[in-house]
Amino acid sequence: MKLYYAPGACSLSPHIVAREGNLPVEMVKVLFAGGRTTETGENFYDINPMGYVPTLRLDNGEVLTEGVAIVQYLADQAPSANLVPQKGSMPYYRTLEWLTFISSELHKGFSPLFRSGISEAEKASIVERLAKRYDRLEKALSTGAYLLGDIFTVADAYCYTILRWTPRAGIDLSKYPNLSAYMKRIETRSAVQVALKEEELV
Repeated sequence: MKLYYAPGACSLSPHIVAREGNLPVEMVKVLFAGGRTTETGENFYDINPMGYVPTLRLDNGEVLTEGVAIVQYLADQAPSANLVPQKGSMPYYRTLEWLTFISSELHKGFSPLFRSGISEAEKASIVERLAKRYDRLEKALSTGAYLLGDIFTVADAYCYTILRWTPRAGIDLSKYPNLSAYMKRIETRSAVQVALKEEELV
């Protein structure tokens, strides 16, 4: 399998999942400057017409897009890693709940901050909205090490990835002790360290 990524982008989430599952995934960097080409010279639009990461090319040639789908697919390839709770169980649906929340409320909440020409008033409004979402995470993490208690799941890989963008939003995580501890806890995981080093983020 090949995982197309950009350093520090949302593709870090499936990268972490792949390393947590000890899966043989080849990382291929997408170069956004000057177009969409890969480090191997491919036209990335030929792989994913939408032009965004993450994108997973399976060994049979099929291409899977959208981070939430990719992390679940990767987790299913490494069932012994327990990155997704048993299907049909309540923890499984809680995982889906968190993935949806992170995707719609956090990930997309950050997107406007990456636009050029955003006004300070717009930025302040976005940051205020994000802070309310952080409040929910802070409360959820008051009773466990991870979003589902003591179990690290694909939702944590995704949440950690998006929370790494916090400094760009001007949100001070020190106001959220549970979140701060959560980030440090995840960052000490060996698979996360491997992914960060492979993307040259540490």
